[in-house]
Amino acid sequence: MKYLFLLLSIICLSITNVFRPVHVFMIGDSTMADKPEKAIPEYGWGQVLHYFFNDSVIVDNHARNGRSSKSFINEGRWTEVMSRIQKGDYVIIQFGHNDSKPDTARYTNPFTTYKENLEKYVLETREKGAIPILCTSIVRRHFKEDGTLKDTHGDYLIAARQVAKENDVYFIDMEEKTKQLVESMGPEQSTRLYLHFESDVYPLRPKGLEDNTHLSQEGAFRIAGLAVQGLKEADIPLTGYLVGKEKPKQISSQK
Repeated sequence: MKYLFLLLSIICLSITNVFRPVHVFMIGDSTMADKPEKAIPEYGWGQVLHYFFNDSVIVDNHARNGRSSKSFINEGRWTEVMSRIQKGDYVIIQFGHNDSKPDTARYTNPFTTYKENLEKYVLETREKGAIPILCTSIVRRHFKEDGTLKDTHGDYLIAARQVAKENDVYFIDMEEKTKQLVESMGPEQSTRLYLHFESDVYPLRPKGLEDNTHLSQEGAFRIAGLAVQGLKEADIPLTGYLVGKEKPKQISSQK
């Protein structure tokens, strides 16, 4: 009986290892983070990304409001993610919104500490046999008089692009993609993507709001769709698990 139990335990463990879904870990700030019910109608684009993938993928979103590339590490959040990553998983990295904040807990210099933090995420992800995907921050909705958007991320965008090039990392320029989307919709229609609502519409948020940084549900889905578009354009193997795909591509820990 003892040997039968041992045999069954080995079989169960083997099945668990064979059929473990690919995990997509997300690290970033509030524009990516999952939101609690009390935050409705606010969503993060990472909150809805799982709808684009089949059951072979689990999206494990660790993005949190207000975090920078520095504070995410110092609070132990990266250590927690690292403890869960396995070979063949993916890590989507998007910081920058809060790295320019003046407080010492979050501020990073674009071309020194910010780049160093992004490189840390990339290199340590690869050490685990997983695949990093680096993203620039999504755009803020601040229009100029000529109908184009102001650049509110500056050198952090340049630094992220440099890290991707210097380390040969899969890269999605979410700033450029979201900029094109918001500008194409214009000042009026683009409010649908962000938190613009009247007072007394949402019981848990009775005050009206005009927030040009954080996303509505529509905005979250549209921007998650842009991220998926970026995965396809970069020919990232993760696209083999998109809804409607029959067979995933071979996973490699390189790139």
